[in-house]
Amino acid sequence: MAGVQMMPAAVDVAGLRKTRAGAAPSGGSSVSTTSLFAGDYRRRARRPSCSVRALRQSRSRGGLGIVCNLGGQYDDTFDDVQLQLMNYFTYKAVRTVLTQLYEMNPSNYRWFYNFVAVNKPTDGKLFLRALSKERQELAERVMITRLHLYGKWIKKCDHAKMYEMISDENLTLMRERLMETVIWPTDDTNTEKIG
Repeated sequence: MAGVQMMPAAVDVAGLRKTRAGAAPSGGSSVSTTSLFAGDYRRRARRPSCSVRALRQSRSRGGLGIVCNLGGQYDDTFDDVQLQLMNYFTYKAVRTVLTQLYEMNPSNYRWFYNFVAVNKPTDGKLFLRALSKERQELAERVMITRLHLYGKWIKKCDHAKMYEMISDENLTLMRERLMETVIWPTDDTNTEKIG
């Protein structure tokens, strides 16, 4: 499929290793995992997303059980969504301030552009900390712009419309997938042979 990249899932093989009298497996670690994102050595999963374990129930049958924890769990909070929104509004505020500086203060624009190129505004909190150490007035301007943009978005955001858009897109995607998987009879095939 074009545009789809398969990534290996993290696998816990520590339970499969046989150790002598409770000794730790070689390497000193009791858990051997690979990153969920291929080639990304910076991200370490807190727990494996999928693990293979020798379950006591399945030992009697002589097999392994596969436990998969890929499903998201939202108890009562959506803290990750709130964080993403804050980071996105920081990004939008940086773009807005860059545009304003480009029009009104080219020297500050050049400095801020270079700062943004080195310090990506993907993590709003870290970005604003670094900016406030360098130029406090620009950091305050980004913070005020971020708050203003959020207030503007809250007034314009129609939650019912957003829900409907998500629902419609889900339906469209499921319909497209169904149409891809259905095997349609061809005109050449004569299914009604008589005699």
